[in-house]
Amino acid sequence: MFTKILVANRGEIAVRIIRACKELGIRTVAVYSEADKDALHMQLADEAICIGPAKATDSYLNMQSILSAAVVTKAQAIHPGFGFLSENSVFATMCGECNITFIGPDAETIDMMGNKANARALMIEADVPVIPGSDGFVTSVEMAVEIADQLGYPVMLKAAAGGGGKGIRKVMKPEELEAAYLSASSEAGAAFGDDRMYMERIIQHARHIEVQILADNYGHVIHLGERDCSLQRNNQKIIEESPSVAISDKERQILGETAVRAAKHVGYKNAGTIEFLVDQNGFYFMEMNTRIQVEHPVTEMATGIDIVKEQLLIASGKKMTLEQSDIHLTGHTIECRINAENPAFHFAPSPGRIDYLLLPSGGLGLRVDSAMFAGYEIPPYYDAMIAKIITKGENRSEAIAKMKRALSELVIDGIVTNQFFQEDLLQDERFVNGEYDTNFLQDTYLPEWTLKNS
Repeated sequence: MFTKILVANRGEIAVRIIRACKELGIRTVAVYSEADKDALHMQLADEAICIGPAKATDSYLNMQSILSAAVVTKAQAIHPGFGFLSENSVFATMCGECNITFIGPDAETIDMMGNKANARALMIEADVPVIPGSDGFVTSVEMAVEIADQLGYPVMLKAAAGGGGKGIRKVMKPEELEAAYLSASSEAGAAFGDDRMYMERIIQHARHIEVQILADNYGHVIHLGERDCSLQRNNQKIIEESPSVAISDKERQILGETAVRAAKHVGYKNAGTIEFLVDQNGFYFMEMNTRIQVEHPVTEMATGIDIVKEQLLIASGKKMTLEQSDIHLTGHTIECRINAENPAFHFAPSPGRIDYLLLPSGGLGLRVDSAMFAGYEIPPYYDAMIAKIITKGENRSEAIAKMKRALSELVIDGIVTNQFFQEDLLQDERFVNGEYDTNFLQDTYLPEWTLKNS
């Protein structure tokens, strides 16, 4: 096992990784930008090094600075968390060249699965159902028009190197296509340095269901069940839960087995997630996330398995001792993301100082992942998520009741958050009955909520 690792991230995921390392007796190095000089993750780590100015490109995306920090502190491995450099194959390669272990899959796998068009072709090889779409890249407006006509509207344009909801456009009718293509490809080029697009037919009234997998360096792969992530705004998840109420036990088994087959086909190592769209006709591969997910606590609560610790053990070269027969999902788990944003003003970011903080606590089945504290100044430069609240009950009704209780106790003074929006959503009869799909929040609930709160 490693004796020291560097955590190349910030916020709650950096805190989460540092805490797991402490429990395993591993020393940690935090990196921080000038804007994060008082952040919790750098206070909890054994060592902390400033890697640059506030702007992410000058700090958390600065590969040379991060690797220099690892070399200087003699860190044996780097955990990238999620976002930033977590799915950057160049960074993974550079870690190897510096004789530092990248805690995640190898660079070749990141490249294979990070390019959505290539991943689609690999899944077809693995006999995994895919969404009807373009064969390879869509490289011009003319080509996009031709393929959309073949697939039939509505269609979805997606950045081949995409992630985080960027470079994605829904096209409902032909006259929208050209503007959508130019806008999406431009956004993709700016965000990922790659403006290539591909196209898929939109699967109507579908659920977004992802399967968590773990794979060691010796070809052993298991899955940890599924998470339903269908409640999204602008392709960003709001609430996740496990198990999904939209699939049967038999479908759950098939999804898990398919995810394992997909991971084995590409020689995957470490933690990852296979994402599917599921409708009344079956399921379709969407993409693979070659990193730990924001919503990993949902699966940890459902299974009792510490995914971050498993990542560390696998990366250190240990054989995974878990077998598929050891994995049991119990009860029901829900996660709400708390963001520093104002839902009443189109979810505008709301950075600022936290004057007073009271986090919910007490009772079984409640977890809060956060890097907040009273007096902390939330910087305006990074993602708006500031906390995740996770509850578990014997059934879905109990998990929802616990979440309502937890949100009612949460107090964050000094900034505006989406807390009250989450509370309203949890009380909506359609959510309570599990009657929602990927379109529900954006197309139905949000317009209603906005009208009611305007």
